[in-house]
Amino acid sequence: MSNPTHWTRRNWLGASLASLAVGALPQRAEAATTLRWATVLAVNHPSVQMMERVAKQVREETGGAVDIQTFPAGQLGSSRDVIESTSSGAIQIVDEGAAQFGQFVPQFSILEGPYIWRDPQHVRRVLGSPIVDDMNAQLVAKRSMRVIGSTYYGKRHVTSGSKAINTVDDMKGFKLRIPEVDTFRAMAEAWGARPTPLNIGELYLALSQGAVDGQENPLPTIQSNKFYEVQKYLMLTGHIITPRLIAINEAAWQALSAKDRQILKSAIDTHGQAQDAEILSQESKLADTFKVGGMTVIQPDVESFLTPRNRCCARSPPASTAPPRSSPAPSSSLCSFASHWASSPARSVIR
Repeated sequence: MSNPTHWTRRNWLGASLASLAVGALPQRAEAATTLRWATVLAVNHPSVQMMERVAKQVREETGGAVDIQTFPAGQLGSSRDVIESTSSGAIQIVDEGAAQFGQFVPQFSILEGPYIWRDPQHVRRVLGSPIVDDMNAQLVAKRSMRVIGSTYYGKRHVTSGSKAINTVDDMKGFKLRIPEVDTFRAMAEAWGARPTPLNIGELYLALSQGAVDGQENPLPTIQSNKFYEVQKYLMLTGHIITPRLIAINEAAWQALSAKDRQILKSAIDTHGQAQDAEILSQESKLADTFKVGGMTVIQPDVESFLTPRNRCCARSPPASTAPPRSSPAPSSSLCSFASHWASSPARSVIR
């Protein structure tokens, strides 16, 4: 039997080389924290490219201690599915339009109200205000999610497969696909359209088969989902500027160290700004691109689209005052939204 305490020169040399080899390996954390980030947006959308850049920076700056796995294109479900999964902790991060979170904290719906924003900078200013901090605190308390960042999703426009729309009167009876959000339903009803909630992953097929007449989305989303292939008309209504919120499960957030939280937020801020710039760049060109590709681009009477909202959102209407009988009554759900808007502290900040 060999003596375990007796090491030959070969033993010492082998041990030394093994030690050097181990030392040369990349140093990673013993147990990485995995954060699953889900979105319904297409793989080629600038927001998904941002997610990948955030994941790379976080992985590098934490030495592999935090590993973000991205799941684009609705791989883990519809908008509501991924939000619910983030609330429960099955998914750790989600990005969605602000009004999607209104199902839990109604004030979030205001952030996607029609014709309330002047420009993307206006959105950014409000999202950085204490008003949103209060909404966020409610979201944490009610649904165990925390907003840790936001991006500019774009200015939304209506498209149609077979009908040119020049004024809001042309929307009567129009089957308009909308997200599964009350704010959008209220808007469509106020226009006289027939709102049809549908997951974005099912929308291309629905448009191509005529199950819906049209849809509304920012130009980069129309591009990334190829809706221009199955829509003939683009109406530059610019009816909603959508801020997209990035939310994390609260338990997952609390499990991160203070340093890792800062690294994650910093990466989202950095690459979120780059994403916003890319969206703005695409918005400046895509209408012309679609026109060259065969779409008819229409500048409609935007004031006519504003009229239903204006009748509800007048600054100080008496609660009992009804619209004149000669005018069509605005949607009751839009007026409900307007009533909530009128009493919200966010109104003074947004204006």
